[in-house]
Amino acid sequence: MARMILIALGSSGDVHPVLGIAEELARRHHEVFVVTNPSFESLVKRLGFQFRPLGTAAEFDAVADDPDVWHPVRGIKMLVRWAILHTMRPIYELLEELHIPDQTVVAAPLTAFGARIAQEKFGIRLATLHLQPVVFRSVYDTPRIPPMLTGPRVPHWLKRLQFYLADRLLVDPILTRETNAFRGELGLRPVQRLMNRWCHSPDCVIGLFPDWYASLQADWPPNTHLTGFPLWDESVLDARDQGLQKFLEAGTPPLVFTPGSAMRHGKDFFEVAVAATEQLGKRAILLSQHAAHIPVGLPAGIVHFPYVPFSQLLPQAAALVHHGGIGSTGQALSAGIPQLIMAMAFDQPDNANRVQRLGVGGGLSRHQFQAPRVTKMLDRMLGCPEMSARCKQVAGHFSSAKPIPATADLIEQMLTVPRSGESDHATVC
Repeated sequence: MARMILIALGSSGDVHPVLGIAEELARRHHEVFVVTNPSFESLVKRLGFQFRPLGTAAEFDAVADDPDVWHPVRGIKMLVRWAILHTMRPIYELLEELHIPDQTVVAAPLTAFGARIAQEKFGIRLATLHLQPVVFRSVYDTPRIPPMLTGPRVPHWLKRLQFYLADRLLVDPILTRETNAFRGELGLRPVQRLMNRWCHSPDCVIGLFPDWYASLQADWPPNTHLTGFPLWDESVLDARDQGLQKFLEAGTPPLVFTPGSAMRHGKDFFEVAVAATEQLGKRAILLSQHAAHIPVGLPAGIVHFPYVPFSQLLPQAAALVHHGGIGSTGQALSAGIPQLIMAMAFDQPDNANRVQRLGVGGGLSRHQFQAPRVTKMLDRMLGCPEMSARCKQVAGHFSSAKPIPATADLIEQMLTVPRSGESDHATVC
């Protein structure tokens, strides 16, 4: 039995996949610690894992309540400050306390700089977990990152220049000084362009998405493995809601609308949802933990639920309209239904682009997300037999995929292979 320490930073879409992996590692009789925000403490403990808090629930709420978090530039700055710098020292100190030499593996996102620094300081084996392909920089199949020019016709030198300028002008001024000051306290040398290569573990990098969604690129870290979407939700804990089942059985498959679990500014989204649903003559389910976002006096055929596990709902839905988080995207792909994405920031524009390339949906910016346009796009998508067939074809990829066991295999293997040291080509998985 080994000690497995899994770190999750972010909202439910970031935490749920980690819990699925934690379940598999616990099933294999490892001691599992989950390090995340106290907002998820009760869920972690219900699953039987050791819990260690990272930050406070009030801090999580403060970030989620700030509308700037969904701005394509200001949101990145908030991510750097809160997800990286604010957690760096606490994560390092937790790993200093919890790790057992040669018996511990840490799995963490690239934003967990404290884990990367602890790896260097203590020789801890670290797997970097990437939920979405947008974090992999490439001059070949380049992620869509507005306002950067990243299309296939953009020359490689211009893509490299844009990544360089993004580091020098946006990321490094916030990130580098504080990170290197902390490294200096620990006797570690300074590093530059932290988000370029250093953020990926030299031990093992795991992309939690399939190669048909984003294939390995020649300029990704050479120790990268793709395992697939780790689709996990709370359906394993809770029985199916009887009110939900009654609604589903009472009519045609509904549209499902959600702006994501972390969205605290979803009123406009749901107003558009209701208007588009009425214009289409469809039924709909609105998902939000914030009842104040839901229009008062919903029309017949439109209902609100605070939360429903997608694995229970989407196979019986007509389409999913959402924010473009990777978890929601993967669940819709698995269910074989079209999806319309309101892309705002982070990985959302890239996920919308990949969904469109697959032929299973489309995307709009937040500014474009207006009732007439949403109605028109949904009408076209729902009436397109080619898209319906393509959705079913893509869903077929999930039948034999075992991404969570495959990810657990890679993490376990790290215990049996000697570490190769700190270099771009070091690998233990």
